[in-house]
Amino acid sequence: MSEIKSKYEVFKQKTHIIIYGTNTVAGRLFDLFLLGLIVLSVLVVMLETVKSFDAKYHSYLVLLEWIITICFTIEYILRIITIKKPINYILSFYGIIDLIAVLPMYLSFFISGTSVFAVIRALRLLRLFKIVNHPQFNHHSLHLKESLIASKGKILIFMYFMFISTIIIGSVMYVIEGEESGFTSIPTGIYWAIVTLTTVGYGDISPVTPLGQFLASFVMIMGYGIIAVPTGIVSAEFAKNKPQIKESETKVCQNCGSHEHYAKAKFCQDCGHKL
Repeated sequence: MSEIKSKYEVFKQKTHIIIYGTNTVAGRLFDLFLLGLIVLSVLVVMLETVKSFDAKYHSYLVLLEWIITICFTIEYILRIITIKKPINYILSFYGIIDLIAVLPMYLSFFISGTSVFAVIRALRLLRLFKIVNHPQFNHHSLHLKESLIASKGKILIFMYFMFISTIIIGSVMYVIEGEESGFTSIPTGIYWAIVTLTTVGYGDISPVTPLGQFLASFVMIMGYGIIAVPTGIVSAEFAKNKPQIKESETKVCQNCGSHEHYAKAKFCQDCGHKL
């Protein structure tokens, strides 16, 4: 009995290293396999919505989806049994996403509505966000996160300004153009203001009076400058918060992402990988 238990423990330990670790060859291959599986599953979902393609290859698409679902199911179970506190993983953001990845095909036996399940299956793309937790990308993702947090106040003020501006512009256009030009209400005018300010320009509503066209021209020109504001705010914070390169940070380990190494270091102090 103890021998079986020891083998099981060894299996759990090795599997945990492969699934949760990124500093081994097997771990990297596992991540690449999952990445390909996620992209393939979303591709299958998209092809199923092409009626001509689905009519010709429906059985193959269903078979492929079942293979993908079984792979995700095995991975989900392995993640639960190889971690010390399974409930923490199950209730985590990525745990819920992993569960969503396996549910649609099983629920299709009991609930109809393939279009709804297609959308749910497409949510598997959210699993790609795990890549930001990879050691090689973690440092950069933290830098971007810090820049966005630092820009939060300025962006909120900008959004408040835009909210007020669209209400004023939409209201003015409603008064100028009136219902005969398609501006049947102030909310409709606000919709036109948002579409015009963002330079989308659907063309479903457009001013016909000279004064309305003059105001529309002003809003269009203003839209180009408005688009650049949030980008400029975040870019300025990103440049300001750029970490200073020190002598001890001149080398980055491509294996584990550690960046605290001296210039003359040949091996990573954390994982031993050659720099």
